[in-house]
Amino acid sequence: MRRLTVLLAAMLLSGCAMMQPSTTDNTAAAEVKDAAGRTVGTANLTQLGSAVRIVMQVSGLPPGVKGVHIHEVGKCEGPAFTSAGGHFNPGGRQHGALNPQGSHAGDLPNLTVGGDGTGRLETTTEQISLGSGLTALADADGSAIVIHAAPDDFRTDPTGNSGARIACGVITKSDGPRR
Repeated sequence: MRRLTVLLAAMLLSGCAMMQPSTTDNTAAAEVKDAAGRTVGTANLTQLGSAVRIVMQVSGLPPGVKGVHIHEVGKCEGPAFTSAGGHFNPGGRQHGALNPQGSHAGDLPNLTVGGDGTGRLETTTEQISLGSGLTALADADGSAIVIHAAPDDFRTDPTGNSGARIACGVITKSDGPRR
């Protein structure tokens, strides 16, 4: 019995050791700017197994519900941010979680901006990756995160009727040692 207890304890400890953070980060970030070039927020992305956790914090934006998407090109030239291209969509699907032929890999939940101009979006998605492969954001032309003026309806292709692009940030990957 003692041998079984020791074996179970060793297996438990080895499982816990595997869950410890590695010595390198698999993270990315974006400084989000409005059409006037003012920084209005940040987005931090972290690879967690097969999923990516995204935490976006904003301030200085007009109140209301805003569509948020990852776009296919890592370029944010204002004022319209069309340089970011369309939604990140390596699978060639239609837009929106409610669309039976969707969704784009870059479709994210809406961001609610309060009356004070601040908002926070925290979500996890398995449709993108900070690693390599078809869903990797760090491809040859990069990726950007874009905030739109209106809410995403999660159905209408290609943009969810989310309106004009009001803020944009280039996603920059970091795989350096932790500090």
